Amino acid sequence: MADLFSKIEDRSAHVCVVGLGYVGLPLAVAFAEAGFRVTGFDVDTEKVARIRAGESYIPDIPSRQLARQVREGRLDATGEAAILGDVDSVHICVPTPLSKTRDPDVSYVIAAADLVAEHWHPGMLIVLESTTYPGTTEEVMLPRFQDGGRVVGRDYFLAFSPERIDPGNEVYTLANTPKVIGGVTPECARAAKALYRTIVDNVHMVSSPRSAELVKLLENTFRAVNIALANEMAIMCDRLGIDTWEVIEAAATKPFGFMPFYPGPGLGGHCIPIDPHYLTWKVRTLDYNARLIEIAAEINSEMPKYVVGKVVDALNERERSVKGSRILVIGVAYKRDVDDTRESPSLEIMQLLMKKGAQVDFADSHVSVLGEQAGFDPALEAVDGLPQICADYDCVVVGTDHSGIDWDAVVERSLLVVDTRNVAKGNPAPNIVRL
Repeated sequence: MADLFSKIEDRSAHVCVVGLGYVGLPLAVAFAEAGFRVTGFDVDTEKVARIRAGESYIPDIPSRQLARQVREGRLDATGEAAILGDVDSVHICVPTPLSKTRDPDVSYVIAAADLVAEHWHPGMLIVLESTTYPGTTEEVMLPRFQDGGRVVGRDYFLAFSPERIDPGNEVYTLANTPKVIGGVTPECARAAKALYRTIVDNVHMVSSPRSAELVKLLENTFRAVNIALANEMAIMCDRLGIDTWEVIEAAATKPFGFMPFYPGPGLGGHCIPIDPHYLTWKVRTLDYNARLIEIAAEINSEMPKYVVGKVVDALNERERSVKGSRILVIGVAYKRDVDDTRESPSLEIMQLLMKKGAQVDFADSHVSVLGEQAGFDPALEAVDGLPQICADYDCVVVGTDHSGIDWDAVVERSLLVVDTRNVAKGNPAPNIVRL
């Protein structure tokens, strides 16, 4: 352990990040900027090639920032697992999706852990960052490193530290967002803390990996449940004939006991729609039904259908049928200012409208094509020319709020706007239908 600490202290430790996506690449760059030699590992040969060329594919990491670390020899990428035998720390940042039955899929974690175990050597620090259910680090990861009488906390170090990357957030970055760490043993926790404190301002220790795993699930379940409340409030306000946004904004003036959450077309991204299911699955194995979380998930998952219903009703009031109507969806990424369409509710809204016979286009400043991976075959290409082109459509649906758009001009040129994000705040135009 003393050898690992000294390598961390003098920045001679060789760091490896497994999985170079929205979480892994920023982490790799951060360690490189801290002075460590970093190798990123990914089975995607295109990602490896682009990193080696100094070309970033993550909006939060400018190519010039990445290229500098590559050029100065601190950052490299590879698809060869043999590199794992040469590194001092391994940080696993692989996807943890849900299966078709909404059960946790930890196959990527298992595959990564098996690769690391195959190239294990004494003194390694192994940290899992992928979001997962409580117990994964100790029940899935740990047994893979116990062959031959190896003792965790003495021969190697194992910890869990949940990723807290928020793509597109220019205020809270990896450096100024506190890092939660839970080690299998106190020695494991100390080793992980020593390394992470070189790239983050504040490290918060918890008693175990299980606690650290649950921290991440609580964070995103908190948001999912409160967004569900806001979504249901929007539905109830619609029935009552009351402006949802006015009510929420008024409630937010209370300086204590209230935190505003806002309705929308549904949940998207790699965290909030997924993570609560990891928790509900785990507690079901313990004979407990997390009813509040499951109801919240049901409400959020129904919002795209609710939005489509608003479109149908609004067109009907204007004596137009959905079938044959030209509809433009503005914003198909799961949130503003990113190019990530995973779980985006806009995609479901588009598909539902297409099934009803609508001719659907989309506009997005960060997404140029929606292909088979997003559920569109043949692929759709984004249209340009906002706000002028809005006049060509029977209805414009606001999917994801985008900065840099003149929403007043969109409203002025459109026959009908279904505003799911309150982007036309304060505009009382009669062609606006709010969520």
